[in-house]
Amino acid sequence: MKSPAINDINELCDFVREIAFAIHRYHRHGHLEKVYENALAHRLRKAGLDVKQQYPLKVLDEDGTSIGEYYADLFVGETLIVEVKACRTLAAEHVAQMLGYLRAVKREHGLLLNFAVTGSRFPNTQ
Repeated sequence: MKSPAINDINELCDFVREIAFAIHRYHRHGHLEKVYENALAHRLRKAGLDVKQQYPLKVLDEDGTSIGEYYADLFVGETLIVEVKACRTLAAEHVAQMLGYLRAVKREHGLLLNFAVTGSRFPNTQ
């Protein structure tokens, strides 16, 4: 699937979710997170998007001092952080973790994708 002309973050998020759903239909549930991460990175790159895996983003303190690094599962188009999960259900801790990452690295946009769900509930995103 080639990427459409992506003009804003909502279109990018929609496209990533469509690709994730296609991966879920093909691979189903039962794999480790890394398998889904690799598949998503592969298909997004194949569609022409810039995708970095396990990409280090600096965690900044309130004064801008770097206090560590967070490794995003995927960093798409220098804009979107994608966290991949393969668990029974997303928990409040997963959402809190994503929000913390976004705040710490001073980014606004993230997707939390859970590939372990079954049936029509996929994609379970926050």
